[in-house]
Amino acid sequence: MVTPLGTLDRTPPPFFRQGPSALTKLTFCSALAVFLMVADTRFKLTQPVRTLVATVLHPVERVLRMPVDAWNGAGDYVMGLQHALSSETAAREKLARQAERAARVEQLQAENQRLRDLLGLRPALSVRSQPAEVLYEASDPFSRKVVIDRGSAQGVALASPVIDEAGVLGQVTRVYPLSSEVTLLTDKDAAIPVLNTRTQSRSAAYGIATGSGLELRFMAGNADVQVGDLLHTSGVDGIYPPGIPVAKVVTVDRKVDTGFAKVMLAPTASPDGVRHVLVLEPLGLQMPPKPQQADDGKLPIKPAKKGGKK
Repeated sequence: MVTPLGTLDRTPPPFFRQGPSALTKLTFCSALAVFLMVADTRFKLTQPVRTLVATVLHPVERVLRMPVDAWNGAGDYVMGLQHALSSETAAREKLARQAERAARVEQLQAENQRLRDLLGLRPALSVRSQPAEVLYEASDPFSRKVVIDRGSAQGVALASPVIDEAGVLGQVTRVYPLSSEVTLLTDKDAAIPVLNTRTQSRSAAYGIATGSGLELRFMAGNADVQVGDLLHTSGVDGIYPPGIPVAKVVTVDRKVDTGFAKVMLAPTASPDGVRHVLVLEPLGLQMPPKPQQADDGKLPIKPAKKGGKK
């Protein structure tokens, strides 16, 4: 059967169809992109679309993130459990050391009391104290001083020692009605008598100009001082109670040419970042008064008893 030529489909197949050129498509798409960017920047045209898409996709994102969150949570749980176990072990070890130290302290206190009773010495003075809070540092950039929230109205006396849980911080140098100024040990004008716990030798520690530590001055070049020696308050000045940690020896420079040793110290109590302190009553206020002398420096002469021999 022969098909008439007029009935044949003369349209080209899809493969041979010719549309707009690639350059035309690129120009149109670029212009459309520029137009949409400008319109979105000036008129916020796509903001509602973005909001709608974000709202629709939010539950999907939450579902897809569940395995990731579960994995991260499991890892954090395992790490937290290990940290808790290690912290518990460290706390148990610290508690055991503190218990041993407390037992030794009780034993030493009992021995000290027996020795005092044996020698007939008076008991050690119990120093009165009160807590205080550091308000701010002094405005003088050339000194190391802080201001606390306790003053004469709360019973703070001049020259009262100030300590924290690590040791001596400084001394009250000015007292106001509701506040007090404390000069830190690292101040260049500060000084404190100390006792070397290893050698039982007394000396004096002074602040240095840099305000970062202390030093032992006028120490002989052959003095028995070693790195690591602990220095406590000696209690001979009538201000600081004995036995409070002050500093630790960090460097010893024995100068042969001068015959002295330069001994640098690091304070046990760090004044930077301290917030709560303890203000002690000066030791001299609890000591018995000194015997009064005559105006010429001699002891007063007792009057002769009446009715004596002629």
